[in-house]
Amino acid sequence: MNQPDLGMTIADLRIQKGLTQEKLAEYCEVSKRTIQRIESGEVEPRAFTLNNLSNILEFDFTEENTHNEAMWLTALHLSCALGVVFIPLWIWSRKKKHSYKINQHGRQVLNFQITITLTLFATLFFVIILLSGVVFLEETGRGASDLFYTGLSLLAAFPFILIGMFSIYQGVVNASRALSDKPIRYRLSIPILK
Repeated sequence: MNQPDLGMTIADLRIQKGLTQEKLAEYCEVSKRTIQRIESGEVEPRAFTLNNLSNILEFDFTEENTHNEAMWLTALHLSCALGVVFIPLWIWSRKKKHSYKINQHGRQVLNFQITITLTLFATLFFVIILLSGVVFLEETGRGASDLFYTGLSLLAAFPFILIGMFSIYQGVVNASRALSDKPIRYRLSIPILK
């Protein structure tokens, strides 16, 4: 990775770790001014400093593997269509130290997937309460017609269909944006991973 991308990556990773430039400089055994110059893109860090930065920030700057980055980004974003957190978590955990872009996109995809999962569980909870109420009414002899139950079943499935369509839409749109080098946006996502 070359400047200025290297400097921006170091600055972002430092902020994610909650480190100041002074602390990072102390850990790397260089001056604060050196860290400032590296982050601003004025200089390339020496091998010793780059190695220290890799260890402290837990990112491999020397062997950034962007060979299949586009494929992994696409898989990461399209995994939203499946609504399963494990797929993006697996991709992100395996590739985050080799590609800064996968690290950043992976956090956003995971935040979105966690938000969708929580929304699905909340919806399921409310549907169970709704259906329990209907069963209770049926047992007490205050039931309704078969048409009512059919309509209620469709109504219960509607939120799940909407959530699924929204998730697929967000995954496809953001995969396309990632491949076009445009900023990605997952709407209504709770920022759990920063």
